[in-house]
Amino acid sequence: MHSSETISFADFEKVDIRVGTIVEAQPFPEARKPAFKLKIDFGPEIGVKKSSAQITVHYTLDTLVGRQVLGVVNFPPRQIGPFRSEVLTLGFEDETGAIVLAAVEQPVPNGRKLM
Repeated sequence: MHSSETISFADFEKVDIRVGTIVEAQPFPEARKPAFKLKIDFGPEIGVKKSSAQITVHYTLDTLVGRQVLGVVNFPPRQIGPFRSEVLTLGFEDETGAIVLAAVEQPVPNGRKLM
């Protein structure tokens, strides 16, 4: 997927990307594609939000808790089967199409906005 469409900085600012720490990870057997159910702490302003993430190839449940991730916190919630996903956890496809989480290089306070 490649997009050459130019956007304004104001358009970019509309996407609220924040850092949060995964505080809970559970299996999501009801999902059509393999996924985990995550609870991510985005700090006191936003709180703990739920996300469905198709990250089962490179991650296990026990390696996710405590990991800082990036998420879009201002999309409307999506109903995925019986689960309501409140944020979009960000990642990149590897050469096989499996998702690798986008992450920060060093720890930062939960809820900080991508600048």
